[in-house]
Amino acid sequence: MTLKGISRFVNIGVDLWKLPLDEPVILPAAIPITNTHKSRQQLVVDLIHRERPTVRQLLRKMVAGGHRILFGSPQDIADDFEHWFRSGAADGFNIMFPDLHGSVDRFVEQVVPELQRRGLFRTAYEGCTLRENLGLERPNNHFAGEFHRQDIGNLSDS
Repeated sequence: MTLKGISRFVNIGVDLWKLPLDEPVILPAAIPITNTHKSRQQLVVDLIHRERPTVRQLLRKMVAGGHRILFGSPQDIADDFEHWFRSGAADGFNIMFPDLHGSVDRFVEQVVPELQRRGLFRTAYEGCTLRENLGLERPNNHFAGEFHRQDIGNLSDS
């Protein structure tokens, strides 16, 4: 599952999961055009050209730095998030999906409820605005001075 997911994520035109781990990664003559993760795809292509890694080496490079790549059950992903959060290593997460065809729905339907069950993801919002939910006070409106209030009052008298 991991190699298959990474292979689809970087979309370099090579089915990494079908190759032996110690086989060098050979790129096709034409790299597929992608509309998702273009910069990640280019980084991986450049790395393969530069270092000529085996599948095992490429996998290690990809999970060792840059974006963390998680694959597994909803519980596995929630375990990882919980560990990072509770150990103080993260106070939130930005999530990138390998594709938008079902990945977002699966995350929302399977991982979010697990995070909510653990008390790591809210089940409701306290306020009606982002400002209220972040606990921020509403700033004074510098454009609504005394003159503006008088104009509004005059309009309501009409």
